[in-house]
Amino acid sequence: MKKIIISFCFVALISITSTAQTWPSSVTGITTLANDSVVTEGNLSNGKIISDLRWATSSAVACFTTSQFHRYQGNHVFYGITIKPGSIVKIKAKPANNTEEISLYGYMMDKNDYHMVPALEQCITCEADYKRDKPMKGKVLTDEREIEFRNPTTETYNIIIGVAAPKGITERKFSLMIKTVI
Repeated sequence: MKKIIISFCFVALISITSTAQTWPSSVTGITTLANDSVVTEGNLSNGKIISDLRWATSSAVACFTTSQFHRYQGNHVFYGITIKPGSIVKIKAKPANNTEEISLYGYMMDKNDYHMVPALEQCITCEADYKRDKPMKGKVLTDEREIEFRNPTTETYNIIIGVAAPKGITERKFSLMIKTVI
């Protein structure tokens, strides 16, 4: 009987492992639950500089403009999540020191797509938030960055989240909060 239970547990573990999300090595996968939040601490020192930012201005990506490149020329750290059908994902990033600047972006792709910047040729949608030089109507200027994705379809999609800093910054602590609403 013991052998049967152990065999069953081993087979169940293999099944769970084989269906688990496989993110590129530069991406930290995060599992979210419906109507719950996950908070993780990060540091840009674990990332890398993405020197070619042209992907962000491509009409097939449309994430941020060339006039904002300087806000994304420091290190980038990446996280991966899935967005389930009929759900909303809210993402917030906040620097540990509120006088420091960070930028946030994320892009949604097919559930079998794992393309990474700068080789991103297209995506379903891309969202970005960065420090504004001037007040924006309806938004209070803070050190917190915020983006949101909505999935009104019956499909599951991948989202890659990037946290970055301005040119010359390769180390900066931050917290990342991801909330899934169904």
